Order: sequence, then structure tokens, then C-alpha cells
Amino acid sequence: MFKSTEKIETMIEAMPYIRKFQKKVVVIKYGGHAMINEELRNKFAQDMVFLQFFGLRPVIVHGGGPEITEMLKKIGKKSEFIEGLRITDKETAEIAQMVLVGKINSGITSLITVNGGKAVGLSGKDSNLISAKKLLKEIEIDGQTKIIDIGLVGEVLDINVHLINSILDGGYTPVISPIGMGENGETYNINADTVAGKIAAALQAEKLIMLTDVNGIYEKQGDSKSFISVLSFDKALKMIAEKKIDGGMIPKVEACIDALKNMTKSAHIINGKIPHSILTEIFTDKGLGTMVVI
Repeated sequence: MFKSTEKIETMIEAMPYIRKFQKKVVVIKYGGHAMINEELRNKFAQDMVFLQFFGLRPVIVHGGGPEITEMLKKIGKKSEFIEGLRITDKETAEIAQMVLVGKINSGITSLITVNGGKAVGLSGKDSNLISAKKLLKEIEIDGQTKIIDIGLVGEVLDINVHLINSILDGGYTPVISPIGMGENGETYNINADTVAGKIAAALQAEKLIMLTDVNGIYEKQGDSKSFISVLSFDKALKMIAEKKIDGGMIPKVEACIDALKNMTKSAHIINGKIPHSILTEIFTDKGLGTMVVI
């Protein structure tokens, strides 16, 4: 009886949030351990069906870095990264497209459908969903800023908002692979965090939620007492400069800032290894993770 009462209390707590977020767009960057663990994959799909059922408009942007790395390893190709971005030659871009679109995207779409939801898988090349150009990365070497060519890594130029809204209006959840298309049909591998931020900005989403494998941002890595529940724009930039935020967390934080500067209402970095972490973030008083604010 007690457990049943607890469940009812949880549902009552969720009610004002359900009302608040009905018909609102929530962009979710899906990646990390939550994509690899079978139980967590199922719980993620259930979360998406729950959001649909209660009238929210989820948009999923998925990564696939570990799977791409594994496939490259199988063909004897080593993966190299600069500030969380994969150096991408033509062969790597083809492998990335095959893994992201052919395997991961269809798997996510199928799992949502099996759990009773409605989803449509998309590549950024479909109907020019993600227009892109070559990214030239600026990095600091020996106190000097240098431009590094990291290959067929893309920078988002434009998002086809009409296509996404058409799918949402039809009652479906778009599941988007971070593959962009250049002016002459080139395939660009784009960081999924960056794409999620750009899509949230273009849609002026209610929320951007970034799933990762840690609870959020820490002042000192490995020190649980230094956890930051609210991270300001200025503090984030300072922490990146001081290398307290580094590697794959840099594009996550930068994507949150980009989205917030372009009318997204809130941005959160949360632990995808926690079952139903998305529902906890959206529908409970405490929420989870680090909220990034301007």
C-alpha cells in the first residue's frame, strides 16, 4: 500500500510540469552509456513514449562515437581527437554515416515504436535537414592560436525547421543523425552535441537535455563535493580556459550556451546512466544534473 501511495504522490508532483510542458519542444542529445546498456536503452525509449503520451514534442539527436570507434578499429583505423572532435578523413566519414544512419538511428526508431511510440529516423542529409560547411578548428598551441584542418568535420549553417515541425505536427518524434550535407552534396560528420544545440536554438526549444555518463559539471574532477548544480555562461567559459572543462564536455557546454543565446528556455547536462533521468529532470521538483544559464 505504501509503495502505491508513493507512486500516486509522484504522479501528483508531475502534474504541474505536464501542464507546463504540453506542446513544448524538448531536444534531447542521446549518447554515452545510455545508448550501450540494453536496460537503459529500453528505459530511454519508454521515456520518449511517456513524453509523447503527455503531449510534449521530443526531438532526439543521437551520437555514436564508441560504435564508430569500434567499427574503425575493426578495419585497422585509429581514432584521433582534438578537443572532443574526431579527425575525419573520407573513409572515416563513410564509416560514420554507415554506423550512425544505418545502425544506430534505425535501432532507436525501432525501439521507440516497439514500446508504443511513433518515431521517424532522419539523417541530416534528408531534405537538407542540416546544411553544413567544413569546420576549421582554432586551437591554442604554445600561446598562439592556430587553425587546424580536422577533415570532413562539419559546422552547421542551417537547420530545416519546417521538416522537423512537420514531423512533430504529425505526432512523430524525429530521431536525427548528426550527418550534415555540404553545398555540393559532401558528407560532413558533425559533433552530436553541437547539432543538438543548433536544433534547440532553431526550434527555440523549451529545454535542451544533454545525456552524458557523469552527473554534470564539477569544479574539481573526481571531487563529488565540488558538483555545480547551476553553471553560468561566464563561469563555463572560464572553466574551459582553465581546462577544468575539457575533452568531450567542451562541445556539450558550448552547445548549451549556443542554445540559450538563441531563445532556448533552459539547458541541462544530466547522467544518462540513471534510469528515467529524463523524466526525473522534466517532471520533478529537484531535477538532476547541471543547469547551464546565461
